[in-house]
Amino acid sequence: MLTDDVLTADAVSFLTDLEREFDGRRRELLARRAERLGALAGGQLPDFLPETADVRAGDWRIAPFPDEIADRRVEITGPVDRKMVINALNSGAKVFMADFEDANSPTWENCIQGQRNLSEALDRTISLDTGDKRYELQDEVAVLFVRPRGWHLEERHFEVDGRPMSGSLFDFGLYFLRNHGRNGRYLYLPKLESHLEARLWNDVFTWAQDRLGVEHGTIKATVLIETILAAFEMDEILYELRDHSAGLNAGRWDYIFSVIKKLGHRPEFVLPDRADVTMAVPFMRSYCELLVKTCHHRGAHAMGGMAAFIPSRRDAGVNAIALEKVREDKDREASQGFDGTWVAHPDLVSVAMESFDRVLGERPNQIERLRDDVEIRSADLLDVEATPGEITEAGLRNNVSVGIQYLAAWLQGSGAVAINNLMEDAATAEISRSQIWQWLHHGRVNEGDVRRTVDEEMAKLGDGYGEARALFERVATQPDYVEFLTLPAYNRLVASESA
Repeated sequence: MLTDDVLTADAVSFLTDLEREFDGRRRELLARRAERLGALAGGQLPDFLPETADVRAGDWRIAPFPDEIADRRVEITGPVDRKMVINALNSGAKVFMADFEDANSPTWENCIQGQRNLSEALDRTISLDTGDKRYELQDEVAVLFVRPRGWHLEERHFEVDGRPMSGSLFDFGLYFLRNHGRNGRYLYLPKLESHLEARLWNDVFTWAQDRLGVEHGTIKATVLIETILAAFEMDEILYELRDHSAGLNAGRWDYIFSVIKKLGHRPEFVLPDRADVTMAVPFMRSYCELLVKTCHHRGAHAMGGMAAFIPSRRDAGVNAIALEKVREDKDREASQGFDGTWVAHPDLVSVAMESFDRVLGERPNQIERLRDDVEIRSADLLDVEATPGEITEAGLRNNVSVGIQYLAAWLQGSGAVAINNLMEDAATAEISRSQIWQWLHHGRVNEGDVRRTVDEEMAKLGDGYGEARALFERVATQPDYVEFLTLPAYNRLVASESA
């Protein structure tokens, strides 16, 4: 694949310098993650940090954000492929978050072509002609935000000093270098586990702006609070990014995955079937209410979670039931004080918009609603044991089927996959395999149950799933928990590209 138009000499120089400047700190922070995980395994529980109490108690607010992102009541998310970019920008949502992370299988072609697509989108020259239909941008389009990969991921197709470059720095650096003159300045930051990781991002932004002669504070980033550890450092994360902040987002699926990953070795943190872990259960409700309170106290957007339903063109009954659940979810978020929410499909934009229109009216957001009525303690964020529900055969079967189907698609280059009328991405696949690991670890299911279920689901799926099965069984059933399934999956993806 030709990359000369993207990886120009200037781009290579910029990326190389960016990596040399910051990758040492990135690696130190990843080592710190491992140390904290060891402390949790040794019996420690997360808590608010005593050493940053002055930040939480301080009277400060983030820097003002531009008017064009004041109203974010509905955001749509998806991968960076050409058709998705055009449809999402045309969807009627206020924001499109183009995703190089959980919704993207990081083949080299996907990553490079995605950069081309986003530059053309900002230039408003992007189009696609399939022969049956022509896709192009309408007059009114969503504001573009971009999510680079998390700190733990690498880009093995681009090396600096003999080592793969950070995927985070590659995605961000290439995008901002190419597009800072096109208003390419809005970001989402995934998988943060501490305010120190936010500080690193802030320093990256400052360096990139200085290097390119861009005014300090031009970049505005929304941080996904999608790890249980970050939930205890929301004030601190906003503080570190205060010149570059555009708020926080409740990354619900990764948050559930994080609870299992960080605390799943303890019996009181065993979760029931994924379908039972809704935003209304105590520990999830507490996390959302603390997020809204924290953001509004600091003058920042509080963004709600994903509605993953994909409408069916064949089953009106399925649609009616699912759309009612989406409305209930979005009504709850709007009533809690969220300033906007996420959807995965254009047909859900109007549904979510109605929920927020009823609460917001003509106001762009409800940041002025401070939620002083909310008081969340550490115990509330950790009250996983109060989650109602059961571990059932149907739940096990769904986790097996979704996990294998998703991995098969991911290994073929698709990072966002419609399965059973839900948009599945890496985060939901992580829940699927993590729940099985947790249930096995605590004897809630046995290896025979899992093997039988895998055999039966594989028989339904047919040929072409053998590699995905082997990978799924490895990350779901081996005694030692694998931190991210995308790490061994990326090994296979790169190997297949090299074959």
